[in-house]
Amino acid sequence: MKITTMVLAGGKGERLYPLTRDRAKPAVPFAALYRIIDFTLSNCINSNLRQIYVLTQYKSLSLDRHIQMGWNILNSKAGEYIQILTAQQRIFEEWYRGTADAVFQNIYTLDMDRPELVVILSGDHVYKMDYRKLVQFHLEKGADLTVSAIEMDKSESPHFGVIVVDEDWVIKGFQEKPPASRAIPLPGNPDRILGSMGVYVFNTEILVKRLIEDAKDGKSAHDFGKNIIPRMVRRKDRVYAYSFKDPSTNQPLYWRDVGTIQAYWEAHMDLLSPDCPFELFDRGWPIITYDQAYPPAKILCDSSSGNEGIYQSIISNGCVIQGGSIVRSVFSPGVTVEPGARIEESILLDEVHIGRDCRIRKVILEKRVSLPNGFSVGYDDDPTREGFTQDPSGIIVIPVRTFFK
Repeated sequence: MKITTMVLAGGKGERLYPLTRDRAKPAVPFAALYRIIDFTLSNCINSNLRQIYVLTQYKSLSLDRHIQMGWNILNSKAGEYIQILTAQQRIFEEWYRGTADAVFQNIYTLDMDRPELVVILSGDHVYKMDYRKLVQFHLEKGADLTVSAIEMDKSESPHFGVIVVDEDWVIKGFQEKPPASRAIPLPGNPDRILGSMGVYVFNTEILVKRLIEDAKDGKSAHDFGKNIIPRMVRRKDRVYAYSFKDPSTNQPLYWRDVGTIQAYWEAHMDLLSPDCPFELFDRGWPIITYDQAYPPAKILCDSSSGNEGIYQSIISNGCVIQGGSIVRSVFSPGVTVEPGARIEESILLDEVHIGRDCRIRKVILEKRVSLPNGFSVGYDDDPTREGFTQDPSGIIVIPVRTFFK
């Protein structure tokens, strides 16, 4: 069976600003070594989906370069590929107007490939999923569309599309980010809802029909959740939900939409938990990325000089830790830390420099930020301080290449 995969990777990621000031959301670094899109693409490769299009649009240079350098791993002679599809204005003299419109504007590609199924994925979520199980469920149900969904607490409904199902997992409705008081719960479980993961399997023929109908609707937002799925439900198409959970425990598996600064920071803290719900160290399910040429990390902490060492942290290649205390933090390649510094619950991206006796807590430092000796951030600082972006959650972000005197 021929399956074409389309990864939607054109999102602005406005809630992740300033991490998305110069790059698309899927290109934002994550977990020290990776970009967010690496998790979706790795799922594809590990699921043996190897005919992949990445649909890009917004500030795509960083993302394009990452895919070209890190994902040139497939065998084109065997018909395998990861191809970037930029917004081409092939149909309209407009950029992509929504998730459904992004696929519609590339309908020519589907016409050329002639797949039987189309798997449509978001390039900005962190999770591990074997899409083969989703496809198998889709085929067993004889579905026109299958939507992957995850059970969550009802209080989370304002942040997600809520799927309404019956006892047989047939989708009966779709609510776009409803308040908790109006969210329709799972059958027999009034405190739980089904949140859409932005993962879809379509029969190609029905997908093309519904996309053409949607394109002709002048009032549509051209979005899968807001328009395509509700239209298919109204038309009595065979639309099912697939519950993303561990069959051995019947509990939801790890899935994170890291679309806000708080969610991004919390997902990193998850990685540092002793009971980490999302394991990077899994040789059976490798996460692929562009491997930069850095030497091994060098740790020079000396307890005799009052430096406390490193606890519950991730330290990448190329880092040089001359001393200090590092607690529950994530270091990307090339970070340097001078003696006496204290770093807590922070995320440091590539080639950040931390001067002697600095104190930072609950801070995200963008690439190549340099903090001078004795600098303090995250300790009752003035949120209007030049160079700071403070999230409502209290997390501080310092943008790329910021230098303080």
